[in-house]
Amino acid sequence: MHDEMLQTLKELCALDGVSGFEDEVRSYIRKKAEPYAQEIREDINGNLMVFRRGSSNNGKTRMLCAHMDEVGVMVTAITDEGYLKFDFVGGVDRRVALGRRIFLGEARVSGVIGLKAIHLVTEEERKKVPKLTELYIDIGASGREEAERLVSLGEYGAFESVGEEFGEGFFKAKALDDRIGCAVLLRLIEEDPAADTWFVFTVQEEVGTRGAFGAAFALRPDYALTVEATTAADMPGLEPHKQVCAPGKGAVLVAMDGGTIYDRRLFEALREHAENKKIPWQMKQFISGGTDAKAIQRSRAGVRTAGIAAAVRYIHSPACVFSIKDLDALTALARGFIEITGGTEV
Repeated sequence: MHDEMLQTLKELCALDGVSGFEDEVRSYIRKKAEPYAQEIREDINGNLMVFRRGSSNNGKTRMLCAHMDEVGVMVTAITDEGYLKFDFVGGVDRRVALGRRIFLGEARVSGVIGLKAIHLVTEEERKKVPKLTELYIDIGASGREEAERLVSLGEYGAFESVGEEFGEGFFKAKALDDRIGCAVLLRLIEEDPAADTWFVFTVQEEVGTRGAFGAAFALRPDYALTVEATTAADMPGLEPHKQVCAPGKGAVLVAMDGGTIYDRRLFEALREHAENKKIPWQMKQFISGGTDAKAIQRSRAGVRTAGIAAAVRYIHSPACVFSIKDLDALTALARGFIEITGGTEV
């Protein structure tokens, strides 16, 4: 399964899908899912909802969710000199953006994020991370007129990144948050699921979980599972209780994050399933982040929601890193959720 899923993940990460501009990713997923789907819907926001009939139907509606969008930039102004001013789309650490190559829009105009030359920086300025207002994108234009021929205000930009394996079973690429979840859902769509399931690929998670609310409101699920990427902080010198989770130690089972307290009975059922099936799993050791779960949980009179994730280092950067073997655990636990909710009432 590794090779096939890893190839899908590489293809997904190569696509640009900054929040609000998920078209490439959605088209790819739809094409991959169509041969297996009994129904496919796209809503006004751009969410893709794929229904796959399973081997049973207990009258409950279940929804597995992964988001298609990634962090990036948006052009906000063009200077007389032909440089682009911008803002971040989603949460991006300014430290990881410096000197990075950016592709802008469908035309994929190439640019580099730059700032004032080091020999012009004061000693005090060298001690601080540059402010967003001090950064710009250089697209090689000679002035405003040439820049305006290449790029429009409001254009999105995605980080350049080549997905590749390295070291002992690791993989690095942009947008692993949450193309990992998308790859897992695509794998499960190809199988014969244990119960009827909606597989939902959402938009605009990185800017406030905006797509998931509409999808959940439309489908009215009884059970929902978010399949995500989460911050791994297994860095040298960091106190163990702040390391959150670690790549290679299995699927991350989430009880609580910055936006959601997950359904306790579903959490315990997934933990028991992982133990019984010998699926490697771990807990988040530090409460951080947030996912589509918070929007799904609040979409109607309450949706019973669970969450699992892959541990990813350097999340929201052009070079996210995770352990390839965690794909198996994440897929197995997501498959287990369908089995659990497709049977006797949890």
